[in-house]
Amino acid sequence: MRMRKLLSGIAAVGAAAVGVAAAVKSRAPGFDTATAPVSHTDRTGRNKRFVGMSGKAGAGYAAHKARRVFAGAERRDELDRRFEVKTAEQVVETLGEMKGALMKIGQMASFLDQGMPDHVREVLAQLQQNAPPMSVELVEQAVVDELGSKPADIFAEFDPEPIAAASIGQVHRAITHDGRAVAVKVQYPGVDEAIESDLANADALFIGLQALFPGLDPESIAAELRARILEELDYEHEAANQQHFADYYREHPFIHVPSVLPEHSTRRVLTTELANGARFSEVVATWSQEERNLAAETLYRFAFGGIYRLQAFNGDPHPGNYLFRPGGEVVFLDFGLVKRFDDAALDGFERLITAMVIDGDASRFRGVIEELGLLKPDQPFSDQLVNDYFGHFYDFVVKDGVNTITSDYAAATVRHIFDTSGPFAEIRQNANVPPDFVILQRINLGLFALFGELNATANWRGVAEELWPWTDGPPATPMGEALLQWRRAHEDWEPTRG
Repeated sequence: MRMRKLLSGIAAVGAAAVGVAAAVKSRAPGFDTATAPVSHTDRTGRNKRFVGMSGKAGAGYAAHKARRVFAGAERRDELDRRFEVKTAEQVVETLGEMKGALMKIGQMASFLDQGMPDHVREVLAQLQQNAPPMSVELVEQAVVDELGSKPADIFAEFDPEPIAAASIGQVHRAITHDGRAVAVKVQYPGVDEAIESDLANADALFIGLQALFPGLDPESIAAELRARILEELDYEHEAANQQHFADYYREHPFIHVPSVLPEHSTRRVLTTELANGARFSEVVATWSQEERNLAAETLYRFAFGGIYRLQAFNGDPHPGNYLFRPGGEVVFLDFGLVKRFDDAALDGFERLITAMVIDGDASRFRGVIEELGLLKPDQPFSDQLVNDYFGHFYDFVVKDGVNTITSDYAAATVRHIFDTSGPFAEIRQNANVPPDFVILQRINLGLFALFGELNATANWRGVAEELWPWTDGPPATPMGEALLQWRRAHEDWEPTRG
């Protein structure tokens, strides 16, 4: 069963059909450091790579089944494990070489799919920050093209070995001539064409989703995702996003955003302050539950505080974008995918939460759901059924008190969105995801998956009421007390509204 699950996930990535698949392995077996720009940028070429990947996995599975026939029970378990790891590594190698938007889809599998075997997840998790890197020559040429000189001339020191490499670019340590430690993100040459190709292929994905969920408006969803993903290619846009967050959270007691060095940044090179901290895998494996709870509270405060206080959401909540420090301190990285909300959007969020969470008014909640375009109006569903379906996404804040977000809850949330059977099947057929809610689904899919791994425990309702401007509740935790003092000291700085 688990092997078929693994293979179906691989096939899904190959067809770009569901956004759950595998990842990339740093310097995977048989892969040499890239010496040319991202290849297979044309649509046909990249499709062939996916077909070849899926075909190789299928052929390998057939051979594996034949070997199992003559093996004992213990030997079968060993063969299963070896096959699963090898298959994951093959997918990892393919996506690692290709990079682009579909590799970003693969990133999500490493922490979304709680049903994969642990040893497979360990291989896939390397996608979060370690992709096969560019050669030194490519890095130097990219820097010359953007900044006008070689890294050795621009910086006092420049480490040719990347500290992170992912779907769009890779990051190098450097020291400026005035002694500042910095991180220099260099975009892969050709990745913009690769992503354009991947986004063209994505049209098939949304046509397929509409077949499963007829209520969806695929064109508006595709347009929103395309706009946000293409923005990630513009590091000047990302620099503006990151500095906006950095300015707002300056001197914050537990949220840290590295500042941008604009003099060393362009459309395809982004230089920021260098930050340090533990990776998510270390936090999950070795930190105490108390420290994991503090880390989760900071992630929560950053996500929802950004939405309601800064009117901006950093929409890429995956483990590689965080560095953790004891006491709940978190450094937030990568601001390429940021969604900004206007007052009308925030008003809609407020009305939903007020009706569902604060007043418990199922009829009014349904009315807001329909008005915002989340559900077709006048459908033959009871208010209670609508309330039960959409209310799932508010379960963790409905009750005031300590609550644990488990991996089971995170997995149930994914099923709640995509499962086409069960008591909510007809509602799903008539449900939609309007543009303002598209990137917000990364909370349901991504952030809560991380909380599930952390077994995150807190009074989420109390923390939420601190963050909601219309309730502006008192501090619910020691972090809340520290945050209140910080706000009072920085009340002269207000984010841009509108």
